[in-house]
Amino acid sequence: MIYFDSAATTLGKPESVVRAVTESFGELGNAGRGACGASLAASRTIYSGRCLLAELFHAEDPSRIAFTSNATESLNTAIRGLLNPGDHVITTVLEHNSVLRPLYSMEDQGVHLSFIGLKGEREKGVPDLDAIPGLIRPETRAVVCTHASNLTGNLVDLTRVGRMAHERGLLFIVDAAQTAGIFPIDVQAMQIDVLCFSGHKGLLGPQGTGGLYVRPGLSVRPLKTGGSGVQSFLRHHPEEMPTALEAGTLNGHGIAGLAAGVRFILENGMDALRRKELQLMRRFYDGIRGVPGVRIYGDFASDERCPTVAMNIGNYDSGEVADELASRFGICTRPGAHCAPRMHEALGTVRQGAVRFSFSFTNTGDEADAAVRAVRTLAEEG
Repeated sequence: MIYFDSAATTLGKPESVVRAVTESFGELGNAGRGACGASLAASRTIYSGRCLLAELFHAEDPSRIAFTSNATESLNTAIRGLLNPGDHVITTVLEHNSVLRPLYSMEDQGVHLSFIGLKGEREKGVPDLDAIPGLIRPETRAVVCTHASNLTGNLVDLTRVGRMAHERGLLFIVDAAQTAGIFPIDVQAMQIDVLCFSGHKGLLGPQGTGGLYVRPGLSVRPLKTGGSGVQSFLRHHPEEMPTALEAGTLNGHGIAGLAAGVRFILENGMDALRRKELQLMRRFYDGIRGVPGVRIYGDFASDERCPTVAMNIGNYDSGEVADELASRFGICTRPGAHCAPRMHEALGTVRQGAVRFSFSFTNTGDEADAAVRAVRTLAEEG
């Protein structure tokens, strides 16, 4: 099997991640729920994970990192916990349903939405960030956007958007599901108020892990309340971070693996890992661009992009192409709509979907070449 679906979840985890999870089952109790060695071990493991993530994202304080089950929960927490009826929000057509559906839910409660579209050639999928100032209203509360399209891999200039938002007193909420652990993120320099991330993609952790950074001074209404291990006699959930956003028992075993994944990235160098991924992406892209019948989506003028290539062959349904790639060539990809309906509408691929190849540093040049040969074969047969 050749696995090119790391944008959905990384498959080849570092050995240190596997070891950390395995060992945690025999060592970790319930963090913050006792003074025995197992409980303290869990607390230390979770705190270590906060510190590593704070270092990775340049957060002011590890307590500003709260753990969740995934980026979806993080985004729901941020969007539902900061917006109110009457607020206006600016977002983009690049967004995943993890952003869109919470926003639509808030729209039903009286929040108003505006969408940034694309500029230039449609198939390049470049967002028109110049449109942001013209969309701002007196009641505008926040800009919510992804760091990179999960379909095309195009990056959004967070520094620019953060500056525009903060110059106008707006909150800046970022979905970093596709970029955390792959591209440098400095929440202070980029003026990010809330950063939402998943653990099982670029951070190399287990599924069921994720979190959010909340800047100092900003309070987010909790998505859920309950046991906290502290201040048990309060009628309301504690307001101090990170407890405010961490009701219930945390996934200590998963966080142990997530911490190991972040440590692997910091020790091996994010830039070095990303360079290999982008080299593989470019090798594949160069091998299929210009092939008759193959259409590629995204802007490849710069390597400042996620290691992702989305494509179609002729008028074939993307699911049919992906099935052929898997059954005949042993190549795993992600076809369909990618939970990004507005992006497919903008690209004109609603009916067909697209086949997404996403690369990891665990892939090889031979695998990229095998994918090129497979795509060429299918295109010639079509």
